[in-house]
Amino acid sequence: MSPVAVTTLSGPGGEVHIGDEHPFAIIGERINPTGRSVLTEQMKAGDMTNVQADAIAQVRAGAAVLDLNAGIPGFDEPAMLSQVVKAVHEVVDVPLCIDSSTPEALEAAVLLAQGKVLINSVTAEAHSLERLLPLVKKFGAAVIGMANDEEGISMDPQERLAAARKVVEAAADHGIAREDVIIDPLTMPIGAAGDAATAMFETVRLIRDELGVNVSCGASNISFGMPDRQGIDAAFLTMSAMAGMNTAITNPLHAPVRSALLASDLLLGRDAFGSAWIADHRAKSGTGTPGAGGPGGSSSEAKPSDSPPER
Repeated sequence: MSPVAVTTLSGPGGEVHIGDEHPFAIIGERINPTGRSVLTEQMKAGDMTNVQADAIAQVRAGAAVLDLNAGIPGFDEPAMLSQVVKAVHEVVDVPLCIDSSTPEALEAAVLLAQGKVLINSVTAEAHSLERLLPLVKKFGAAVIGMANDEEGISMDPQERLAAARKVVEAAADHGIAREDVIIDPLTMPIGAAGDAATAMFETVRLIRDELGVNVSCGASNISFGMPDRQGIDAAFLTMSAMAGMNTAITNPLHAPVRSALLASDLLLGRDAFGSAWIADHRAKSGTGTPGAGGPGGSSSEAKPSDSPPER
């Protein structure tokens, strides 16, 4: 497996490195109003109670980065996303992944974010590259590029590679370093396409070998519509890590997912002397601090509410 460039993000608490020699970087997915009625109503009212609770809980559970989404139809996304960024910075110090395809929202939110952020995301479509890559360069950010273009999402790994190449080359044209580009090959539901996972693993290998960049995904898409989603997600992430994926947007509060990624780090030689695995075991047995051994761990207390449907 060819080596990839290391992606470095930063927040008030320091840097997070994404690459082969570093632990798998969990990007916490929960601060997203999609499918979460209570969170949506709170955000509409300017109440950041659950936003902050979810931020603290995810970091305690091992999230190295937090994905922030404020896309509520009919509401002022730039103002709301800015409010979310400020609220999250009040309670945790990890790097942020600003999740919007709206330039105005990105402009407003990234200006308030402390450190080097990850922008999620651009596609390989010309209009997306032209609108968003200049902002990535302007703010010195890293970016997630989606492996789909005007032709849509293909199940063919070679076609996904071609779309990913468009993103990497366009980023280079805008002066964005290769290490600041992470590609998302786009995870499809295994219940709808039997080759969704195998196509993904092959695409990960191709992108790494041909383009030399890190690869991420929205991991829980793989299990959409299936029973025992956490079990599927855990297995999928373990196999993705073996294929060369070093980061993913997922839910660290799901115990099977968290354990699978810790075990993957241990078995792939990224957890020296098993320190993170042992710390997590002690935390589960009541003899340590939850999340203490994982990336972005914190001793803050929080009990998240309004749990979303699994996704």
